[in-house]
Amino acid sequence: MTDYKFKIILIGDGSVGKTSLLYQFCQNKFSSDYTITMGANFLKKQIKITKKHSADLVIWDIAGQFEKFGRFHDTFYKNANGALLVFDLTRIKTFESVDKWREDMMQVLGEEIPFVLIGNKVDLVQNIDRPIDPSDSMQYAEQRNSIYIETSAKTGENVEDAFLELSLRMAGIDSETLKKPKEKKKEKKKKKKRQMKKK
Repeated sequence: MTDYKFKIILIGDGSVGKTSLLYQFCQNKFSSDYTITMGANFLKKQIKITKKHSADLVIWDIAGQFEKFGRFHDTFYKNANGALLVFDLTRIKTFESVDKWREDMMQVLGEEIPFVLIGNKVDLVQNIDRPIDPSDSMQYAEQRNSIYIETSAKTGENVEDAFLELSLRMAGIDSETLKKPKEKKKEKKKKKKRQMKKK
């Protein structure tokens, strides 16, 4: 028996990798030949969110063609408990659209729900000048009481972490309290390096 049941929506512009994230997380597979999502699609997965708690997730992949399918968002978003707000790290326009998607979600639901900001396709920006400054993404998330995670639906990098972090937030569990002292120390060092680079 599961402790939690959550509906998650994946939102963001078309071709940012929402469908790929869904299949990587639920079925551990990646394809570069997914067809464009028409309306919405969903899959289910049960996960352990702590040693003692598990959650049943119903994950809805929402079409990125805002103008075409926006009128159906009332139906697609209904009863959502949390969202992954996804943009493509190689296309700055998809980051600029993030706020439009978040505002639409809040307007449709009539309330704020937990979300995690996802910069997807990190495998494509490893050795190039990034068009989107990571500090801008982090700042956007932090100012809205959220967190920013970079993922690769292709390699699976951080995909499980993204869904786990969102699940913990929906359950009202602080992920920081679950981390071991060594992990916290590593994160502090990473944060310090980012701050030094910024200066």
